[in-house]
Amino acid sequence: MISYRSISVDFYNIYQMKYTIPYKFTPRDYQLSILDALDSGIKRAVCVWHRRAGKDKTGLNYMIKKMWEKKGVYYYFMPTYSQGRKIIWDGIDGSGFSFLEHFPKNIILRKNESEMKIILKNGSIFQIVGTDNINTVVGTNPIGCIFSEYSLQNPLAWDFIRPILRENKGWAVFLYTPRGHNHGYEMYNMALLNDDWFSEVLTVDDTKSITKEQIEADRAEGMDDNLIQQEYYCSFEGAMQGSYYGKQMKEALDDGRVTVVGYDESLKVNTAWDLGVGDATSIWFFQVQGFEVRLIDFYENSGEGLTHYVKILQDKKYIYDKHYAPHDIKVREFSTGKSRLETAAKLGINFMIVPNLPIEEGIDSVRRLFNKCWFDKEKTKHGVAALLNYHKEYDEKRMEFKNRPFHDWSSHASDAFRMLALGHQEFQLGSYGEDDKEIDWYRDNKVKHVTSNPLNPFET
Repeated sequence: MISYRSISVDFYNIYQMKYTIPYKFTPRDYQLSILDALDSGIKRAVCVWHRRAGKDKTGLNYMIKKMWEKKGVYYYFMPTYSQGRKIIWDGIDGSGFSFLEHFPKNIILRKNESEMKIILKNGSIFQIVGTDNINTVVGTNPIGCIFSEYSLQNPLAWDFIRPILRENKGWAVFLYTPRGHNHGYEMYNMALLNDDWFSEVLTVDDTKSITKEQIEADRAEGMDDNLIQQEYYCSFEGAMQGSYYGKQMKEALDDGRVTVVGYDESLKVNTAWDLGVGDATSIWFFQVQGFEVRLIDFYENSGEGLTHYVKILQDKKYIYDKHYAPHDIKVREFSTGKSRLETAAKLGINFMIVPNLPIEEGIDSVRRLFNKCWFDKEKTKHGVAALLNYHKEYDEKRMEFKNRPFHDWSSHASDAFRMLALGHQEFQLGSYGEDDKEIDWYRDNKVKHVTSNPLNPFET
């Protein structure tokens, strides 16, 4: 294996300046393994390192070196745009040194503050991108990418970038601390068995960069032991801290309820939706047999109208029964004067409107339903990842979780699943009586069931 190397950069001007890249960065001993591997030609790497092990310092400095060696586009992916600005673009280490100071000034052609982009004098482009808005890099052609805090990122971002890097013979590095048995856990296990990937886990016992005394001080100040195991000892076994459904999803995984489920042609298919406006629209496809709820499919997209999603349903060739939607589908749009409920009916889908209950009640309904749920491992993969990652917002000042969800890539699929749980409870199990005022399309519109149009089982 080639030992990690720096490169020399000369500037033949009146000052005759000379730099070594990485600039003002000396790797710690435990950081050399990944750097050696990348310099030896490895193009995929997974580093599961404990908190404060210097993941981003290592990743950023390697990227800067590669940018100077080869002209190209390089992306530094973070879970959200705001995290990218706070951690990398505006980030300052404990000694007061800014992250961006690792770019020697004389190699920079220009900076774009609003886009968090740096263009070097050799033409290479560096940009920080939030995977909460992966569409911002559609049509681009990166040759090097770092996914920081990958266990918190939308895994679809890697699915989008992977074929581009494969065509370009580019490289990708994934840096993160565990967040339960989610897509980060799956990636690490895959990398362990793949000779083309570098993978390692580094705990505080490996790096010695954080002392036992410091960890005990955190524990004495109230840091949860599960969080200590996750953050300092890289444990994948605990549910993601602040997770709404981490415990339930782990039980489903342990019980073998994330498996090959498949479509049963003898049963009709129901759908549950979260309809985004500027956001993603998510759809769960499920069948009910006795007390079992079988999640057979999942679809999510953004920037599309209802016509697109109706076509998706038609193309799947399922025979449909009920379609559940949130109450805000009734809101009329200024541009048309019609609600999406009316528009959907004209397209062939008569939605049943789920009761508008407080989000906490909906989350409780999901938790109660979970032990009846079976998930198709492949077709609902993204939805399952979202349920694993759906978590409470964290208050950094108070150092505690707020009693509300954090809105990120996992929200849409999780909101749609909440519609599923509430719809299943209200309409299929009949948990509310005739006096309830919540809208039931079937009852309030006096519709009759027909089978001539599988997308429109309710027709006036």
